[in-house]
Amino acid sequence: MYLGALAGGVVVAFALASAASAQTGPLVTADWLRENLDNPDVRIFEVSVDTGVYERGHIPGAVHLNWHTDLVDPVQRDIASKEDFQETLRAAGVTPETTIALYGDNNNWFAAWGAWVFDVYGLGDQVAMLDGGRKLWEARGLPLDTETPSYQASSIEIADRNTALRARLSDVLDAAEGRADAHLVDIRSPDEYSGKIFAPEGVKELSVRAGHVPGAENVPWSKAVNEDGTYKSPDELKALYAEVGIDGSKPIITYCRIGERSSHTWFALKRILGYDARNYDGSWTEYGNSVGVPVVNLAGTVWTGK
Repeated sequence: MYLGALAGGVVVAFALASAASAQTGPLVTADWLRENLDNPDVRIFEVSVDTGVYERGHIPGAVHLNWHTDLVDPVQRDIASKEDFQETLRAAGVTPETTIALYGDNNNWFAAWGAWVFDVYGLGDQVAMLDGGRKLWEARGLPLDTETPSYQASSIEIADRNTALRARLSDVLDAAEGRADAHLVDIRSPDEYSGKIFAPEGVKELSVRAGHVPGAENVPWSKAVNEDGTYKSPDELKALYAEVGIDGSKPIITYCRIGERSSHTWFALKRILGYDARNYDGSWTEYGNSVGVPVVNLAGTVWTGK
């Protein structure tokens, strides 16, 4: 058994069998990943917000998952279909025995969203994230490559999507209006939560109403990470969410603007702490554009169409 000590005090165990690393924890260290770059039973995927950074240099052997095309349905507002996602995994040579390591830029925002998609399709136990993502890998001066890897295709069969792992607008409304006993966690910035701003500067996915879902607690995603981009320790994460009454005793729904930042918090709550957590990927772009839903707008900001 290999034990990798993560920054922030997280310890992840790995069982080694026939020289193949079988990941049994939600995070892997940069040291572990560097040692397994040539391991045929490990497949690395990069899922970055800025899809162009992959071409400028990526972890050797990493397959590019473009979140605009590989993880979503290109026509309707939905995650990738089972058939398309399965074909992507087959092309990358993923098998039921493959340890899947995800990483990306921006503190693993979209890598976490990728982990959520893998989980929805029944592959969550095979997936780990590189703690600290590209930020830590590059800060340590670890190797990058510009070659596009090629792998022998597999014939993996993935499960149908588990809809119970995904929160929908109706689930959020049930929690907001008291029909369901669940915690809502808004992981956006305080200015987004209060309604002072509609979205971060420069983004294109907007809503016509500002504010937050009634009853939602504001715990910005950034509070869950250390300065180097790694997750805080499990004890620190438990204390962080316990401050707003979230202790895993009842279901949790995380949301943000389009579902990627909330995936980062979903990963902390579900994969690291083991809480019953779902991600609402419709998030504020759906909720803030829905007719007749209850909204709390502390700042009183009014949309003017500009």
